[in-house]
Amino acid sequence: MNDEIDGKSLDLKAQRLAQLQEIFPEFFSEGRLDLSAVKEVLGDDELATPDRYELSWAGKAESRREIQKQTTATLIPDKEASINFDVSANIFIEGENLEVLRTLQKAYFGKVKLIYLDPPYNTGKDRFVYPDDYAERLEEYEKRTGQKNGNGFLNKLDLFKKNTKENGQYHSVWLSMMYPRLYLARNLLREDGVILVSIDDNEQAALKLVLDEIFGSENFVGQIVIQTATDNNPTQIATEHEYILCYCKSIRNQDFWARRSEAADRIQEKYEELRNAHGEDVTTIQTHLRKWIRENKENLPRVSHYDNVDSRGVFHDGDVANTIFGGYEYEVIHPVTGKSCKIPEKGYRFPETTMEELLKADDILFGADETTLIKPKIRLENARDSLRSIIYEDGRASTKIVEQLLGRGVFENPKSHTVLKRLIDFTTSDGQIILDLFAGSGSTAHAVLEMNKEIGGNRKFICVQMPEPTEEKSEAYKAGFSTISAICRDRIAKVINQLGNGKLDLDNGAVDLGFRAYKLSYSNFKQWRSDVSDKEQLLKQIEIFKEPLAQRPQDSFDLLTELSLKSGISLSARTERKESSDGVPYYVIENHLVYALDGLSDNLLSEVGTLKPTMFVTLGNLFAGEKADETMTNWKLQLQESGIEFKLI
Repeated sequence: MNDEIDGKSLDLKAQRLAQLQEIFPEFFSEGRLDLSAVKEVLGDDELATPDRYELSWAGKAESRREIQKQTTATLIPDKEASINFDVSANIFIEGENLEVLRTLQKAYFGKVKLIYLDPPYNTGKDRFVYPDDYAERLEEYEKRTGQKNGNGFLNKLDLFKKNTKENGQYHSVWLSMMYPRLYLARNLLREDGVILVSIDDNEQAALKLVLDEIFGSENFVGQIVIQTATDNNPTQIATEHEYILCYCKSIRNQDFWARRSEAADRIQEKYEELRNAHGEDVTTIQTHLRKWIRENKENLPRVSHYDNVDSRGVFHDGDVANTIFGGYEYEVIHPVTGKSCKIPEKGYRFPETTMEELLKADDILFGADETTLIKPKIRLENARDSLRSIIYEDGRASTKIVEQLLGRGVFENPKSHTVLKRLIDFTTSDGQIILDLFAGSGSTAHAVLEMNKEIGGNRKFICVQMPEPTEEKSEAYKAGFSTISAICRDRIAKVINQLGNGKLDLDNGAVDLGFRAYKLSYSNFKQWRSDVSDKEQLLKQIEIFKEPLAQRPQDSFDLLTELSLKSGISLSARTERKESSDGVPYYVIENHLVYALDGLSDNLLSEVGTLKPTMFVTLGNLFAGEKADETMTNWKLQLQESGIEFKLI
């Protein structure tokens, strides 16, 4: 079997060792890491001491072992719960996020631009999945190998618990839950990728240390304080904030974060309104604009000084003077007096060639005569907003938005999609992927969809939410939502309908108003148990694996999805179902991969040869009968002659 499609890919540890060997081959001897060679090359000073600085907790070793586990899961499409499934590149996944992360490792490795996490804050009231038994149970093995039905087991509802402060390992449990998720999430980031994690004072300090360990303290970008409405509970300090910790994959690959200023846009809109009213009367426009800016100064942060107007538009006057002595000195002739303008005491801050370009573009402001220092015109259209460390957002506004979509009391304390829009705008560009592993009410998806609609482009979201049951007495349950994932999916659908759902033609620039829904499920293939050494058990396992499929899905598209993920193909890949002239179905992915999972025929072989994909993939058990091997060899040879790679499962 081929590693890429039979699910037996190298584990994470092996991948890391391979990467290390590629960079430092001298650290290895006969294919194994040689610690003495590491010490010899680097010297004692570069190696950590046994008493090294690190965050430690009960269960850390076990949580690290969670990272190494191979998934026995897959994702199955839920077309009925989707909108525009066939063309949308947005993804909603219902399932436990650690297992989902494992299924996404190959297809999304190094492809995600932004990861946003809003994990349980560990207040003592949160419920979340955490492992308290790392050993594989007998019934799990039986389900994994196809001996028992495993429907629903991957939701891990048997491990879904409340972590109360009375628990002796209260903080350790939370850290063990977070560590493997953060580690595996990092694998999915691009080299210029960013991760943002919301948290409050309960675990902020511990989270910072964990992120330092996984991402490197040198890749800490900063901490954002979200100021919200004041908590009126009787405490020594009224809490009115929470945090977002920001890290990047590599600080060396980060550009400066800036975006078009929304406040500047408001000034521009007012200017255009005045220009329509007063035409080319620059003086009148400037007078009215300055009056309006004074009246609205509080709503124009950091741009209220843009209050000058000329024939080209709005600007503010800058400074031409150099900051230290020794600047440039040259003549600038005043356009009215014809005399040389006053030179700043420390000289000009830019060379004469730059000054000539500014003069040509009418970007220099002159005084009444040559005795007044000239000033550069800083144009409003170049105003940029920077991401600042304090953001004010009244959480009640977010609650109201969700209530308007889903009903009163359905979801408490939703994240602000307007704040998320701001963060996404600063950290991503058109076409890039945003991943949310704790999707909650769907604020991230809401932000992406609304942003795409407002400014154009098609950023893509992947939202993961576990089907956490709602309390029977809750407003959510009364409203018909049995799980949090149902709330999330319904909000996304309502936002799409609100923004204008319709048939999409993304090839012609349509905004992606849709999503593909998937559910976490057990693999369609039986999983080989590598720790079995008993002869009888090995023979039993070999007998079981004569048929590799644990179950034959009703829809072969389910099987195709699993094979695609294992081959590194994204969930949003364009897939077309076709039939050969004699009725045999097959799938074409991204116009260059063909999968035949339901049957084979001579006509299909001929048509695949005409299509000339890069690869043809099929199931070994479709070659049946006495001449199965001969037929298989014939297919392989004919396809290879046409330059098509043949893969057999």
